[in-house]
Amino acid sequence: MLDLALSPEQELLVETTRRFVRSEFPEIIKENDRLQRYDPETFPKLARLGLAGISVPRRYGGAGMDYLALGLVMEELEYVDASIRTVASVHNGLCSTGVYQWGTEAQKQRLLRPLAEGSKMGAFGLTEPDAGSDVAAMRSTARREGDVYVLNGEKAWVSFCDYADYFLVFAYTDREQSHNGISAFILERGSRGFTTSGYHDKLGLRAGNTGALVFADVEIPADNLIGEEGDGFKVAMSCLDNGRFTVAAGAAGAIKACLDLSVDFCHQRKTFGKEIGRHQLIQARIAAMQRDYDIARMLYFKAAWMKNQGVRNTRETGLAKWVATEAAFQAADSAIQVLGSSGYSGEYPVERILRNARAPRIYEGTSEIHQVMQAEYALGYRADKDLEHPLPAYDPAQGGPL
Repeated sequence: MLDLALSPEQELLVETTRRFVRSEFPEIIKENDRLQRYDPETFPKLARLGLAGISVPRRYGGAGMDYLALGLVMEELEYVDASIRTVASVHNGLCSTGVYQWGTEAQKQRLLRPLAEGSKMGAFGLTEPDAGSDVAAMRSTARREGDVYVLNGEKAWVSFCDYADYFLVFAYTDREQSHNGISAFILERGSRGFTTSGYHDKLGLRAGNTGALVFADVEIPADNLIGEEGDGFKVAMSCLDNGRFTVAAGAAGAIKACLDLSVDFCHQRKTFGKEIGRHQLIQARIAAMQRDYDIARMLYFKAAWMKNQGVRNTRETGLAKWVATEAAFQAADSAIQVLGSSGYSGEYPVERILRNARAPRIYEGTSEIHQVMQAEYALGYRADKDLEHPLPAYDPAQGGPL
């Protein structure tokens, strides 16, 4: 049964995370956004708080909490800024969970443990210049030569390309097999022939780091193959189920930030002799933000519950991501309208929230892709099969997922 009450452990996690990020990051983020730079101390700070392996079992160095805890943390991080949430989101949702779900026991001890403990930062490389929504259009290749795979190609729009230590990357090992010819690998920074380059002048997420990975005859140990050859597409899609979940939860935090800023301003600002919150058209915007926050939160709570049961949740997670990211962008736009010229300037963070909220409507499945997916589920054109490597159900007695 879905229980919406937070456990004492979850409440403590929320309070600890909230207090830390709201005291530590606002001014730093404001300055880094202006200068378009990422603070490399961001991940170590989050790791010291125990947020590097939130839902990784304790036997692999993680905190051993459930998937709702993971979502609650993402909401608190994005309440302050999406670039902070992206650090934890990519590391936890896209990289670490992929190794946990598909890796061998030896890989979990060798690769997952340093990720969960926070000594290594993880990233995810799937998108290419000519392969976004159409994953099969990727051009990167990996050929087996003895004990290594030789990787060639390029990835685009990789978060924290210049700072991550481990990259979960995807390449064709058999192009003739289309989706079934893609394989997944952990690539380690420092590998010969591997270079990165960050992008500049992005609309949003300017306090983050995003860029390209280039592979020129990069040798990856065969032991770093995640899953079997040809499992890469399934690995990527399962990672996106988890990444989209963290994005949805984070977007709920952005909506709540816009709502709180707008409510506070409504009580401070007066026009025509009364608080602007007394004007019905302003109230309509406040009501919409409150509605959308509650909807976004309920959707990611449901997805978290399904993850905790070990049930496939591709439809539910996709719906949560689509609804929440669209609502976050609308909430930021409304907040700017409520705050007027103050919102349009850098005096308040709502203009930054608006810029940051644009990217999630594109990455990890565009809003158009999710709209089509939801229609196909409703029409019966799409049905999910059980995953060969399902995300294990959460077991509190085991200190994390089984």
